[in-house]
Amino acid sequence: MIAVPRPLYIHSEIYRRSTYGPKHPLAIPRVSTCTDLIRAMGWLDPAAMREAPVATDEQLLRFHTPEYLAALKRAETNQQVSDEDRARYNIGAEGNPIYREIFRRPATSAGGVMLAARLVRDGGIVHCPGGGTHHGRPARASGFCYLNDPVLGILEWLEAGLDRIVYLDLDAHHGDGVQDAFHHDDRVLTISIHEAGRWPHTGEAHDRAGGAARNFPVPREFNDTEAAWLLHHAILPLIAAHRPQAILVQAGADALEEDPLARLSLSNNAYWAAIEAVMPLAPRLVVVGGGGYNPYTVGRCWAGIWATLNHLPIPDRTTEGAEAVLRALSYNRAAGRNPPAHWFTTLRDAPRDGAVRDDVKRLAMETTR
Repeated sequence: MIAVPRPLYIHSEIYRRSTYGPKHPLAIPRVSTCTDLIRAMGWLDPAAMREAPVATDEQLLRFHTPEYLAALKRAETNQQVSDEDRARYNIGAEGNPIYREIFRRPATSAGGVMLAARLVRDGGIVHCPGGGTHHGRPARASGFCYLNDPVLGILEWLEAGLDRIVYLDLDAHHGDGVQDAFHHDDRVLTISIHEAGRWPHTGEAHDRAGGAARNFPVPREFNDTEAAWLLHHAILPLIAAHRPQAILVQAGADALEEDPLARLSLSNNAYWAAIEAVMPLAPRLVVVGGGGYNPYTVGRCWAGIWATLNHLPIPDRTTEGAEAVLRALSYNRAAGRNPPAHWFTTLRDAPRDGAVRDDVKRLAMETTR
């Protein structure tokens, strides 16, 4: 019998009170909610926790430019940005606000994901919900992402000598920054399932990024049945054919039906099924966070991912402590003024099943051939 290391969980308290600003979609607590729920469910042994370090400049320079890092640090110190830096680096523009931890928070996310990659170098599983900033560019902020921690985590694996890596992106928005980082690099297969026509308006089915990418732009109201069909008819065969030594899953939770920034209709069951299905396909697995702009649905989804990684049953009802965590949340959008009872009392959504539309079947055929 080979001893399989138990999953590890990476967290930092920097996420607890850090916010992009009161009117920004990322004004909500997400990573801290996930962590608090896992603890309240009795699922988190302190021995399984690791603190996310702040990435060093040397580590960040593997992907990002020194001038851009300097601009982020200036923005954090001054809490303002020059017109030149705003125009050149997209800091303080297009949904990428200046906030108190504008450098430290993404550097912590990057440090956490790179630590996760190192922790599984000899095999294992790590959940790092603070990661997942998949839109970040070498010298530009994009899509609420200042640094690109999935790229930096994958670079850790490549530098360790791994040469068959899969990046699976479940976010409602195309994982453009990761795909472009490994364009023409057939060591890294990037697979992105995202809403068709949604920002950043990239990731068409014909876009192969030099052969190292597969994109699945799914239609609006993409449901659990369609997600399962696509998973088993397209995604899992693609992953298995690559024979990965390591898999990094970006589990952005904005494909859930209640998310305000997308129009997909998944329940969290679809996320947990995808994680369970990929677990046996590689000896190394890292699962990070990503999008998700409803604190109730994000926290419940990511907590359930931790349970899935640990093969823990998810009960029909939350513990009293977990219910208290959820009832303490505030959400300023309309859905938060009168939250449904199950957002407090359950982690598992009701399944959102439906027909598998011809568009989804054609997409699977087009992308896998």
